[in-house]
This record gives sequence, structure tokens and C-alpha cells, in this order.
Amino acid sequence: MGFNEFISKIFGNKATRDMKEIQPWVNKVKEVYPEIQKLTNDELRAKTEELKKYIKDSAIAETQKIADLKATIEATDIEKREPIFNQIDKLEKEVLDKYEKALNDVLPTAFAIVKDTARRFAENEEIEVTATEMDRNLAAQGRDFVRIEGEKAVWKNHWIAGGNEITWNMVHYDVQLFGGVVLHQGKIAEMATGEGKTLVATLPVFLNALTGNGVHVVTVNDYLAKRDSEWMGPLYMFHGLSVDCIDKHQPNSEARRRAYMADITFGTNNEFGFDYLRDNMAVSPKDLVQRQHNYAIVDEVDSVLIDDARTPLIISGPVPKGDEQLFEVLRPLVERLVEAQRKLATQYLADAKRLIASDKKEDQEAGFLALFRSHKALPKNKPLIKFLSEPGIKAGMLKTEEIYMEQNNKRMPEAVESLYFVIDEKLKSVDLTDKGIDLITGKSQDPTLFVLPDIAAQLSELENAPGLSDEEKLAKKDEFMTNYAIKAERVHTINQLLKAYTMFEKDTDYVVMDGQVKIVDEQTGRIMEGRRWSDGLHQAVEAKEGVKVEAATQTFATITLQNYFRMYHKLAGMTGTAETEAGEFWDIYKLDVVVIPTNRPIARIDMNDRVYKTKREKYKAVIEEIEKMVQAGRPVLVGTTSVEISEMLSKMLTLRKIPHNVLNAKLHQKEAEIVAKAGQSSTVTIATNMAGRGTDIKLSPEVKAAGGLAIIGTERHESRRVDRQLRGRAGRQGDPGSSVFFVSLEDDLMRLFSSDRIAGVMDKLGFKEGEMIEHSMISKSIERAQKKVEENNFGIRKRLLEYDDVMNKQRTVVYTKRRHALMGERIGMDIVNMIWDRCANAIEAPDYENCKMDILQTLAMEAPFSEEEFKNEKKEKLADKTFEAAMELFKRKTERMAQIAYPVIKQVYENQGHMYENILIPITDGKRMYNISCNLKAAYESECKEVVKSFEKSILLHVIDEAWKENLRELDELKHSVQNASYEQKDPLLIYKLESVNLFDAMVDKINNQTISILMRGQIPVQEAPAESQQEPQRNVEVRQAAPEQRQDMSKYREQKVDLNDPNQQAAAARDTREQPKREPIRAEKTVGRNDPCPCGSGKKYKNCHGRNL
Repeated sequence: MGFNEFISKIFGNKATRDMKEIQPWVNKVKEVYPEIQKLTNDELRAKTEELKKYIKDSAIAETQKIADLKATIEATDIEKREPIFNQIDKLEKEVLDKYEKALNDVLPTAFAIVKDTARRFAENEEIEVTATEMDRNLAAQGRDFVRIEGEKAVWKNHWIAGGNEITWNMVHYDVQLFGGVVLHQGKIAEMATGEGKTLVATLPVFLNALTGNGVHVVTVNDYLAKRDSEWMGPLYMFHGLSVDCIDKHQPNSEARRRAYMADITFGTNNEFGFDYLRDNMAVSPKDLVQRQHNYAIVDEVDSVLIDDARTPLIISGPVPKGDEQLFEVLRPLVERLVEAQRKLATQYLADAKRLIASDKKEDQEAGFLALFRSHKALPKNKPLIKFLSEPGIKAGMLKTEEIYMEQNNKRMPEAVESLYFVIDEKLKSVDLTDKGIDLITGKSQDPTLFVLPDIAAQLSELENAPGLSDEEKLAKKDEFMTNYAIKAERVHTINQLLKAYTMFEKDTDYVVMDGQVKIVDEQTGRIMEGRRWSDGLHQAVEAKEGVKVEAATQTFATITLQNYFRMYHKLAGMTGTAETEAGEFWDIYKLDVVVIPTNRPIARIDMNDRVYKTKREKYKAVIEEIEKMVQAGRPVLVGTTSVEISEMLSKMLTLRKIPHNVLNAKLHQKEAEIVAKAGQSSTVTIATNMAGRGTDIKLSPEVKAAGGLAIIGTERHESRRVDRQLRGRAGRQGDPGSSVFFVSLEDDLMRLFSSDRIAGVMDKLGFKEGEMIEHSMISKSIERAQKKVEENNFGIRKRLLEYDDVMNKQRTVVYTKRRHALMGERIGMDIVNMIWDRCANAIEAPDYENCKMDILQTLAMEAPFSEEEFKNEKKEKLADKTFEAAMELFKRKTERMAQIAYPVIKQVYENQGHMYENILIPITDGKRMYNISCNLKAAYESECKEVVKSFEKSILLHVIDEAWKENLRELDELKHSVQNASYEQKDPLLIYKLESVNLFDAMVDKINNQTISILMRGQIPVQEAPAESQQEPQRNVEVRQAAPEQRQDMSKYREQKVDLNDPNQQAAAARDTREQPKREPIRAEKTVGRNDPCPCGSGKKYKNCHGRNL
């Protein structure tokens, strides 16, 4: 017994402790269940209403208090409203806490209701209940699972989901109740393949939807979102809960808004994130679609919250001169550089082979140095990889590397000076050498064309230069900075092009289709539509492939999925493989991972890895293993890491005349069809890692008898999760099966992290070609290498997320301010805070003249104190005095505005109110005229207070949007420029944090200054009219009819997910591959004629009932 096993036996492990904690909840559900079973169908539905009432009543005192406080706001002076809003916020948090407690109280009953509803649907073809209003509405909408017969509603147990007819045949078993409790508690439930995650989710979704605050079920693709909403929907609708799917409706539409108002909303992670961004670009409350983020369950949570977490969602628009880029111009130079390096690498490799074969020690040392140079020049060169797999070769090269890396890389320049550029595969970096710079500079007159100037030294020299005036120094400084910016862009473009040519392979990292470069997901092998690498890398690959290089764009709104999902009051997730990333889930999201036991024990046999020296030997062994399995009558799923490998294996199988199917990024259209056949006897399916997620391969009894599905992995992936996903395809629901990975010392993971020790062992034991090592120690060694990579990747992710956290803090402040302006309720409070901020800022001026000028420019009034008082009084007292004067002036201005506008509004409303809905009122600040749109009825009823509010809202939205857009552009530039800080031995992230605070402070100052300056000067222009015409006030103020309020046009913006520079991190399954029944022909929907009886059973004609507005 090992030490860990011994400790676990005494103290228990996390899994057993988790189960111990959840068991009482499951026991409570089982206790309640017999009582729920006895209820009639109507009583079962009534029980749900009872639970809803119990939850609402648990916080009735707080909700009443909130309503009372909101009613007092309008009557309260604007400077005294902040404490009221703070109290409302506190009470809203208390309401959520009370609801959470109430949900725990009703959990056993709610879970028992869902389980028994599932049982009733499974056992009965039809369920009869007393018809409710919702039943009638569903029938009138033409839903196929309910019909009305007089006072009764008849629910069927079969309906269309995802384009196929399904018959309900599932009932929750105990381990699914465990999963439901874990999800309700806001944790991650790890469940094996075939354990019914979709059904498990019905328990917490139903329970949390009872609050009416909304539940979001997040899937990785739109097919799954639509299918699951249709598949599970009737279970919820039977109990009066509304269900919708955002992916079925257009962005910014009324239908999408209704989808968010439903009790349960399904959708893809991207669309939830993009809707949040669109809402924060809205110009009218009518454009808003989302409500408060209450509770979300994320399916395939590791894919969304780990792999996809640092992929920003971006809404961008055109930028001036965005198409002026250097990629096309510099491409020929880089091609020359890469070609020269290729020749050099080939030459060094030839020299190395010759010298290493010599008997002289000096020759051998020179040979290993030549080999090291060849490796640094082009590490992915196939002849080099093959030579390194020979006995003793890699070990010799690593010794040479150690010599040159001693004393902090002191001698490394000697080793690489003869190269044109140096590639570091582990760091994914490419650096030009002096020789490379000389080659691309050529006969140019400026030898420093591709050399970044030492800007710090230049500026220091300038500061100390004698005889220069301040203006001359400033001009010189600008010249230096401009020169630096031009050269920085040039060097950056060269570096990105070099990466594109040396580190990104066509058909492995990306494919070219329809004249576009499309990224292939490194973990799933799927094409990621609309995804682009950031920082100019995508444009570099486009230039390399000779397709159209997309113009640069400017970010208007952005958020990472990590920061979007952290906004939810409660977050939960489910997946088959989260345990290996449990640390990251806890660190970033405070989400605990709980492993749910399987319903039946897993019968799959996981064999040790089989390690070969070369790829050639490995693939030969794979083909032989496939042949063996086919002869045994077992289906085989072969997992590959790239399109290229899957095509090569396909050719090898064709030569052996073994029938097979291939599934990869190029052939993903056939996915469902191929997966449906994958479980048949002797069927061979070659799939990229896309087969690892969501694929449900069902086996026939003959296949189970033959030994089940055989999983053959052709390479270990960097991430243990992906390997576990592939293994998980076999052994669903207690099925037999086996899995084995074939590995060679030439594989990327082995080459970079693990092969030197294993190579040494193989050399010492004198292994011949074709022989393999198979031992648990080797498998563990490989897993340790994977763990190393995962830790490294987590470090990279965390660092990039720290950059986004800086922006996220700013985003939260700006979007809160913007939402206040948009909704209008708290706008007064924000303006008061801005006025106070400007008063305090003006008082900080160094002398009275500056202070007086600041007050005049921003607050449009004279300083309310003398120079004497400025010198002698305390600053706090002066700020208070200025604030009181400013508030008095502001109130006077707004009252005056309302007084001038009211007579006109009154006359228009009383005489032509039936003709106009909105009107335009001109308001000027003396510099610019603003036409403010305002609702005529609201303006009349509020005695023109609505006009003032509309003016404040329009100005605030305009100023915030312009300033935020500018700030995002500056942050983008800052993120790019701070990377150079590493040359000065400084941490770029630290510099970024410090500089971004300065940028943010400047932006807030700008927003406050501009807003207050316009609001304090705002007035309605009045035409001078003759005295006798005072009876006709409409001549004094010009108002016009406003066009009906339009929804914001989003067509000029582009939505995209940008891949950051490390493509090895990315993964999000873009399409479902679970076994799907054969698609039936699409039936024409039964439509109701206008004069037919309405399906709701009211007895009226359809046109006079539910079809009235159609």
C-alpha cells in the first residue's frame, strides 16, 4: 500500500468527503418522493405554485421596503438620494440571501417533483390536466406536445427536439440527484460519459427558476442550445415555467428580450457575452435585452471557463487608415530570411551528422554544436527530429546546450550569432539576430531600419543637452517618439511574419477555405469560425498564405468570458473532465469540483502507454493494433492531434485495404453520420480530438461481447483533460472497452519535456528499431510532463487574465455609470457626484486665479469666495461653499429649462397629442446645438422634468461613449507598448497597471468636465418675439416631431472572438457530436387558419383570439 493510499484510508479523500456531505440531501429527496408520487397531475402542478409562493413570501418584507424606498426617490432632493440607493442595494442583496435559504428549504420537494414528472412522462403517452392560461397559449403557438380539449389540457410524451422526434424515456437515478445538489450549491459536477448531464441539470434549473429571477443554461454551440431547450423544455413548461433560447432570435430584437425574460433561458457562451456588450452600447432602455445575472449552469465548463476564458469577445468597428499595414510590404523580406535560415539549418544538420560520426572528440563537440545551431534555427525540421531520435544524439545536444546556458546564458550569443533568427519553441518566441537584421536591411541607407532605438538613453541625453529651449526639447522628444513608434511597428510586423512562417503550419494550426485563414482548434480539431489571432498574428498568416489581409479595427466593447461569468450571483458547471483543473477553477472562480460516482462501475481497461523511438515505428504499430481489433470484431476510435496525421493514417489504412471513416476539421459536415456508425462491429473511425467532447458512441450487444470500443490514441496531448476526454468515449454506462496511447520520442510533448531520460533508458537497454517500452513508470513520467505543461499554461492564462482584470475594473465603473444614465433613475445622483468632484478639483488649484478660471470654465459661474478666503479658509469649507453655489445654479438652470419648455409642450400635447409620440427640443450650451428627443406625454405629465432628464441622459451617454472608446484604444496601444519594458528589466504588467490607472483617471476627469460644462450651460434658445405675441408661446421655442425611437443599428460593428497569441491554449467544442437519430424529412408545420377555431379552446375564431396581432 502506497503512502497516499494509507493516508486516504485513515482520513478519507475529497471524493468520499463530498459524497458524505451530499448524502443527507439525497436522503431527504427520497423521503419526500413517495408523497409526491401519490399526488394527482393537477396536485403536482399546484405543488409547484405552492413552492413559488413560499420562496416569494420568504423575502416579502424586504421587497416591500424596496418598493417604498423607490416611491420616495422623486420627492427627495437629488443630493440626498445616494443613501436611499445604497439602502436599496443592501436590501436587494438581502432578498437574494433569503431566496437562497428558501431554495434550500424546498430543494427535496422540488427535486422530487422533477423526478416524478419525468417518471409520469416516461410511463404515460398522454397526461391530462386542467388547462391553465399557459397551456392555452402553448397550444395556440402550435406546440406539438400539448392540445386543449374543453377545460382540459392533454400533454404528450413525444415532441420534436433538434429536428428529430423524441419520446421521453428518462427518469433520474440516485447519482443524478447527487449531481443536481452539487449544481444547486454553485459547484462543478464532474460526471462520466453517458451519465446524463442534460437530465441532471433539470433538477437545479427547475429549483432556481422558481424564484422568477431567471436561470441561464450555457452550452458550447447553438445546435445544443436549441436542441436542449426543445428537449427539456416541456418538463419545465408542464409546471408553468417559461423556456426560451436566445440563439433562435436575432440580436437586439424584441424576441431576444423576451427570451431573457423567460424563467429558463438557453444559449451559447458567446451570445450571452455579446448580448452583455451590446446592452452596454445601447442608446435606449428599449435596446436592453438582459436582466440581472442570477444563476448560470455552464455545460462543458472546462472548455468554456478554462480553455476559452482568456479569449476576449470583441465588438469592433473601422479605424481610420486601418488598411495601411506593413504585412504585404515586408513579406518578401521575411520569405528571403526564412529561405536563408532553412539552407543554413540543412547545412548545419549535414555537418553535424558528418562530425558526430567521427572518432575525434573535438569533431564530435563541433558536431553537437552544429546540431544545436540547426535545432535553434528550425526546431520543427523533420530530418532534424528524425536524427535526434537516434541513440545518444539528443542527450549529446542537451549537454552542448547546458554549456552555452551556463551563467545566465552568458555564452549563448556565441552559439546563435551565425543564425539569422533564433526560435524558442517552449517560449513560442522568434528573435532576429544581427546577421538577420543585416540581411533584411540590405543596401538600405539606414542600417537601423529594423533596430529599435534606445529611447531611454536618447531622452536622457536630450534632458541634459545644453542650449536647447523647452519648445525645441519638446519637438525633439516628439521626433524621437515618432521614430520609435514607426520602427516598433516595423519590428513587430517582422516578428509576427517570422512566427507565421516558422511556427504555424497549414492544415495543423489553420486551414485556408473560401479565401480566408480559419483557425483549427488545437484541442478539438474543429474549425473555429469568426475566431482570429490577435496582435497582428492573423494578418501575418493571411499575408503568408496570399489571401486578403483584413484591415485593422478598433475595439468598441470587449470582455473575456472569465469576467462575464464572474458577474453571476451563483455559477455552476458540469463536464466529464474538470478534476485535473480543480486548482484553477478554485483560484479564479472559487468553484469547487465534485466528482460524481457513476451509476454503474466503469469496466474500461486503461493500458500503459507504448513508447517507440520514432514516429514511423509508432504509426506502423498503430496500424497493426487496428488490424488486430478489427479481426476481433471490435469498433476502433483512433484519436489524432491534427488533420495531417488523420489523413496520413487514412492513407496507410487504405493501403492495407481496411475500411474506415475520417473525421476532421475539413470533413466536419459528416460528423453526426460518422459518429452514429462508430459503435458498429469492426468499424474504424479516425478522428481529431473533436471526437473527445460530447460524442456518445452506443454499442450493440455483439460489440459488447467482443470487448467493446477500442480507443487508440496516436499521441499524448499537452493537456491531460483532452486525453481523458478521448478515453471517456469508451466505457459509458458500464460498457466494456479499452484505451491505449502510442507515443514516440519525436512527438511534440516528448520532444520538449520528457524524452531525454526515456531516450537515455532506451539507449542503455540497447533497444532496436520497432521495439517499444511499456511500463506504468513511463506512463506516469508522461503524465508528469503534461502536468508541467498545464502549470505553465495556467501561469500564462493567469497573467493574461490579470491584464483583462485591469480593464474589467474600469469597465465595471463605466458601464455602471452608463446604465444609470440610460435608465435615468440614478442619473441625478451621478451628476451631483460629478459636480462635487469638479468643485473639489477646482479648489486644489495652486492659486486663486487658476481656481477662479476652473470654476468659470467648468461650472459656468463666478467663484463664490474672495482671494482672501481662498488663502485663509480650509479647502473642505471652500469646496462645500462652491458645491452649494453650483447646486443652486444647477437647480435654477433646470427649473428655468422646464418653465420655458412647458407652455409649448402643453399646447402641443393638448392640441396635437394624438398625432405625436416623441418631440425634438433644441438645447444649446452656447457652442453646439443638441436636439433632444423626449416622450411628449411624459414631458407633459411631469411638467417638463422629463425634458431635463432626457437632456442629462443624452449628454452623459454621448460623453461616456466617446471617452470610453478613446480609453479602449489607448489601453490597446499601452498593452502593446509596455512589452518593451522587459528590455529594461521591468515587469510589463506592473507598468501596465500603473499607466492604466493614469489613463482611467484622465478619462474620468474628461467625462466629469465635459458633462458638467455642458449641463451647467444648457438652455433652450428662445426667439425674441413682439410683446403682443406673448399669448402665442409656440413661436418662442421651436419644437419638432421626432422620428419613432429606433433600435440601435449594430450592422456597422463586427463581433469576433480573438485568439491571443498562444494557440495551444484554445478549445471550445463548436458543434455537438452526440449520436443523433437519422434526420426525418422536415414536416410542414400545421398552421391555424384565420377563421378556424383558436387551439386554446376559447371557442373564438383564431383571428379574434391568439392570432389577433399576427
